[in-house]
Amino acid sequence: MKSIVALLVSIIIGSIALPVMAQGYRIQSGDTLRIEVLEDESLNREVLVRPDGRINVPLAGSVRAGGRSVEEISGDLARLLAPNFASQPNVFVSLGALNVPREPLPARTIDVYVIGEAGSPGRHNPVRGTTILQFFGEMGGFSRFAATKRIMLRRTDKSGKETVYQFNYDAMLDGTGTGGSTKLADGDVIVIPQRRLFE
Repeated sequence: MKSIVALLVSIIIGSIALPVMAQGYRIQSGDTLRIEVLEDESLNREVLVRPDGRINVPLAGSVRAGGRSVEEISGDLARLLAPNFASQPNVFVSLGALNVPREPLPARTIDVYVIGEAGSPGRHNPVRGTTILQFFGEMGGFSRFAATKRIMLRRTDKSGKETVYQFNYDAMLDGTGTGGSTKLADGDVIVIPQRRLFE
């Protein structure tokens, strides 16, 4: 009865892995393989493909898996295990988990540069998603000479084209100005000019 159950499990596992196998997938270091030996359940296991591309299986020893298909590995294991059985065993190998490279996570902070009449000019590292209004508080406010009605945000895109945006901080404070919810981007430069004589 256990052999029948093991066979059904192997067929199900094999059918799940079939689409990947059909595409000619070759095993890589870091992949996980499921091994099922119908004649001896104690050999059933999941094995990790080592960095050298090999796997270790009891009674079979070290087997090369990297760069090969699951069918080739099944055949090798059946041949290597045969001396331990009255007849060649039925060995099924299927893919467990694939070693899929992960995309690097985006940085949590960005670089924003402040020039001119700020409380703390220089480079700052606000959290990604910080708005310009939030950032005004983070940079320590403005000096008493700041022309807060003529703040500029200079942003350069990937092609090297620069766009300049103008902000009126005073209008933002009294609720008549817009742009306070503008989210800063990596590399933005905020320029806070000096107030003119009668400004």
